Amino acid sequence: MKSEHENDGKSQYGGRDCVGYGESPPNPLWPNGAKVALNFVLNFEEGGENCLLHGDGESEKLLSEIVGASAVVGERNVNIESLYDYGARAGFWRLHRLLTGKKIPCTVFAVGMALERNPEACKAMVNAGNWEVASHGYRWWDYQNIDEQTEREHIHRTVQIHKDMVGKRPVGMYQGKPNENTRKLVVEEGGFLYDSDSYADDLPYWTYDCGTDPHLILPYTLSENDMRFASPNGFSHGGEFSRYLKDSLRYLVEEANKGYGGKMMNVGLHCRLVGRPGRAAGLEEFIDFAKSFGDDVWICTREDIAKHWYKHHYPTSKSNKANL
Repeated sequence: MKSEHENDGKSQYGGRDCVGYGESPPNPLWPNGAKVALNFVLNFEEGGENCLLHGDGESEKLLSEIVGASAVVGERNVNIESLYDYGARAGFWRLHRLLTGKKIPCTVFAVGMALERNPEACKAMVNAGNWEVASHGYRWWDYQNIDEQTEREHIHRTVQIHKDMVGKRPVGMYQGKPNENTRKLVVEEGGFLYDSDSYADDLPYWTYDCGTDPHLILPYTLSENDMRFASPNGFSHGGEFSRYLKDSLRYLVEEANKGYGGKMMNVGLHCRLVGRPGRAAGLEEFIDFAKSFGDDVWICTREDIAKHWYKHHYPTSKSNKANL
């Protein structure tokens, strides 16, 4: 192994930035002086996962009650199929009732194929009024080794599905399991205000990796996320989920009160996971806690955050991007 590399000592290389905002992040200027912009993300994936009935060569293996499941090549896994179906048939509607009943805006990361299979759920997302339906790609696949032409076609196809079923194109994109070409293809498609295939910060940030114009990144999370119900040593019940979210939000508000600046907080949800009643109870507890902060917590969609960032933090020149 070589002891030296051309990227040694660099803070920015290959699309990575190890410094970011550093010690002096910008004041986000959230509306009404809010300390935290809080966004709930509902991942709608059920019906877009790997399955022989979808033309795939193996069964799904990720994010179900069968923790540590392996893909079965050339065969169906009917247990996982039914666990996913629960999300579309029951979990979505429980979360829809909870969020709309509490008047909580949210962003849906919607897989195109899943939307096509559930027009009733799609209609409910639109009728919610304060929900954003963003793109979660055409399939809930790992795109790491998917060829560029196929991924480009999938991005274009899912945009059309949104136009047909939601009534407008998505302005946000979260492939979820991207590769190094994904962001370039998203920018190439055009029409997106942001993508969320990053976990690199507590605030939105701009990148110039895909051209001369700035492209906005709204970082997502894998920690404040119900996926930890489906991982070893993760959440075991709704109370643990609620406690972790409460601690996260309280800490961010306290940081802002101490002068360290406002931040953005994501909460990742899945219909087949937190859509179970005992877990939904923990989510409801956290929602009530978040609402108790009043104007200090701005509960909003990712589209809201993106438009706010364009209005207040758009780079005036490429040369000052490190200060934004």
